[in-house]
This record gives sequence, C-alpha cells and structure tokens, in this order.
Amino acid sequence: MKLEKDTVVSLIYELHEGAKDGRELEKVNESAPLTFVYGAGRLLPKFEANLSGLETGAGFEFGLNAADAYGEKHEEMIVNLPRNIFEDEGKLNSEVCFVGNSVPMMDAHGNRMVGTVTEINDSFVAMDFNHPLAGVDLYFIGKIIDVRNATAEELEALNNPGGCSSCGSKDSGCSGSCS
Repeated sequence: MKLEKDTVVSLIYELHEGAKDGRELEKVNESAPLTFVYGAGRLLPKFEANLSGLETGAGFEFGLNAADAYGEKHEEMIVNLPRNIFEDEGKLNSEVCFVGNSVPMMDAHGNRMVGTVTEINDSFVAMDFNHPLAGVDLYFIGKIIDVRNATAEELEALNNPGGCSSCGSKDSGCSGSCS
C-alpha cells in the first residue's frame, strides 16, 4: 500500500545535521517507530512531501534546509529574563535554571512555550525560545515499515485531540454517549 492522505505510516529513520555524514541528532528504530496519520498536518510539510507515494519496505533519503524544517533562528526569540523569577527565597533554583536546560514557561497572554537557558548572570537569565533545531539543515535516512488505512477512530481523534471521539468532550469519563 502506498502512502496517501489518511493512511497510517510507521517508519524508522536517522536524522543528521546538515548532510548524510553530519552529526546524528536522532535515531528511531523498529522497537519504537514513528507512527502518524499521513496528510494530517502534524509533521513538517516538506518531510511528508518527500515521503509521498512510498510504500512498505521503501527506503528514503533526503535533506531539508532550515527554512523548510524548523525555520531560521530569530535573534528576537532570545530574551533576557530577570533572574529573580528563577529564584526561590532569594536563591537560584539550580534544579531548573542551568545552562542547557529546557524550561516550560508562559508568556503574558498565557501561551505555553519552552525556552532553553543559554546564560545566567547576577541580574538576568538569557533564554532562547527558538525551536532547538531552528537554523539547522536536516538530513533524513530511513525506511517505511508499514502503511495501512487509518481507522475511523484514528481520524476522529485528529479532530478531537485528548477528547471524546464521539462528542469532543474533554471529560475523561466519556462513555461515547455525551449529553
């Protein structure tokens, strides 16, 4: 079966920085393949486009420039935050605030975002809110291990993530007959 919209795809891959011989960033193997509904818009559009028409057993190898992957790095996404917001009783919370750590934050409008601590000094903590792979060209090498039609339940779940598939309720006790 070929990959087309609304098929469930399972694949394995190696992700390298820049080119085939670049530093390995991630490896997904058959014990825990990447499985997704093709065409649902949940993955990088150019990643999916490079897989179009492949079928079970097909290998793939392609690169994505940074603009087609996670975008270019934007300097305005690197901000200095007052050090005191990372302090507890006047002391820096070193379990959360250390260079290289990714910290979940919320902006002034309540939007969730993740920033990476890049610098700590006496008055501020510098955080980078760019995607960790922003500005990085990517190179994928992999293989399609399974393609099948998505079930009605899988397609419905795309429209109601985390909710009841029959009514969209976020109630965890959904019985399928919502009132």
